[in-house]
Amino acid sequence: MKKILLIIVIFFAIVPTFAQQDPHYTQYMYNMNIMNPAYAGSRESLAIGVLGRQQWVGFDGSPQTLTLSIHSPVGDKTGIGFSAISDKIGPINETNLFADFSYSLDLGAGKLAFGVKGGFTMYKVGLAGLSVIQAGDPNFSADLNKMYPNVGAGVYYYTDKFYASASVPNMIETLHFDESSNIKASEERHFFVTTGYVFDINNKMKFKPSVMVKSSLGGPLSTDLSANFFYNDKFEVGASYRLGDSFSGMLGFMVTPEIRIGYAYDRTVSDIKLVAPSSHEVMLNFDVNFNNKVYRTPRYF
Repeated sequence: MKKILLIIVIFFAIVPTFAQQDPHYTQYMYNMNIMNPAYAGSRESLAIGVLGRQQWVGFDGSPQTLTLSIHSPVGDKTGIGFSAISDKIGPINETNLFADFSYSLDLGAGKLAFGVKGGFTMYKVGLAGLSVIQAGDPNFSADLNKMYPNVGAGVYYYTDKFYASASVPNMIETLHFDESSNIKASEERHFFVTTGYVFDINNKMKFKPSVMVKSSLGGPLSTDLSANFFYNDKFEVGASYRLGDSFSGMLGFMVTPEIRIGYAYDRTVSDIKLVAPSSHEVMLNFDVNFNNKVYRTPRYF
């Protein structure tokens, strides 16, 4: 596995361009603020979310992702938020810090929100500490450290039981050069489109299908198909399929009307299953009500 990782890193360092993909999230429907700034303020209270993901367990240098999102309404039509993403794969560390702003309009039975985000990405590749085949290779003589600004935008329509979202969280394509002005890596724009609906099966059971499509310029299309069942507004169980990549099982529980915990287990079906058959994801969401107002409960997304 160390040899495989070394080959990946060498490829990253010497090819003309390399597209760094944004992290995957199986429980994306409860992590929307990370992808779409228009989601900020939509939960009607101060919302805090934490998500941790360990992808491809057993693979040396496998992706590890930790996210934090905080957002709240400000007035009747605006929302603000903050999001942080720490993503690590092998010697590559990337940290994103963004502030979000949204403005919503009443439209039919729901609201149509527009959002923008702005912030910075801190990017580090620990090349100098790697063991290399050719001693003194200049491509591995020093770590790569960069910080660059970025902006994003999105649109989000939602009712009590339906949502549709489209966003580009990183609109500025960034290039990383070495001292010879050769491109070492590039950060491509990513596009996210997702939608979901809540069907009432009976007075106890609800069915929640959802779809997410993700792509980058010149990169492959990633599609997630999810189906969750919500019982008595407390227990949630579901399954998801990422086309050509993995099957997932999801569990959720409303500890209180304000606290939701969730877990997702991914079973890999692509070729990497031979060395890394599974991934794990844990989520914790809080809704903080400072004004004792009556909100719609529970929140289905």
